[in-house]
Amino acid sequence: MSTGNVAGKAEQAGRRTENSEWFDKAVRFGLVVYGVVYLVLAWLGIQLAMGDQEGKATTKGAVAQLAEQPFGTFMIVLVAVGMFLLVIWRLFDLFLGHHEDDGADLWKHRASDLLKAILYGSVCWAAISVLMGSGGGGSGAQDVSATILGLPGGPLLLGLVGLAVMVYGGSQIWQAWNEKFQKKLATEGKTGEAGKAYLLFGKIGYVAKGIAVGLVGGLFVYAAFTQDPQKSGSTDKALHKVLQQPFGPWLLAALSLGIACYGLFQFARARHLSK
Repeated sequence: MSTGNVAGKAEQAGRRTENSEWFDKAVRFGLVVYGVVYLVLAWLGIQLAMGDQEGKATTKGAVAQLAEQPFGTFMIVLVAVGMFLLVIWRLFDLFLGHHEDDGADLWKHRASDLLKAILYGSVCWAAISVLMGSGGGGSGAQDVSATILGLPGGPLLLGLVGLAVMVYGGSQIWQAWNEKFQKKLATEGKTGEAGKAYLLFGKIGYVAKGIAVGLVGGLFVYAAFTQDPQKSGSTDKALHKVLQQPFGPWLLAALSLGIACYGLFQFARARHLSK
């Protein structure tokens, strides 16, 4: 059997899997899990705004918070499984989707799929790390910054990473501004009073997520400029920076509520997933 035939059959099998009912349910389950993680992250941000700095306002910190609840280990397993399913979903789209696109649009959508797979994978890895007992702390962003700064041209590379993260954050706000996020909902999820609520959650949520991600990117750029990896940081450090501003607790509470809206929008996606 030729290599082309093997590849063709593999592609057909992949498409059948992607279009199957069980895979659809698996993706919806993953989106529910993703929404839960963001709701917990929002709660950690609100606690920080109220003066409680015990938890880490990161995805790993959110997962660690879930681990402290009744049936915590079971919940973390569900998070790991749900995020793994979302990684598979994005990889299917990366390799088998976008048949209508070509040229720049094709590569843009594939790059978006790859980035989303990495983001979902990072949450999956956070859940696995918590299950293995590494807890919710850590300074992963600073470790990454130190590694990049140790490479030839490290400050430039780290600066480019920070700019890329900021661009991604800006793209989230752009989606909210142009309401492009609506494409992620089926028609019935955008109509009626419930639809209005879902779209409001999406608009607020994408803005809040974009701001939080943009702040993290800014920390990477600052670390590159100062050549000090300790200046970089994750979402937790970015939210602490918000807290230090005038009216910081109020700003942080508002941003956290926006992050909660993003989590609620994931529930809407799970219920009204656009095909």
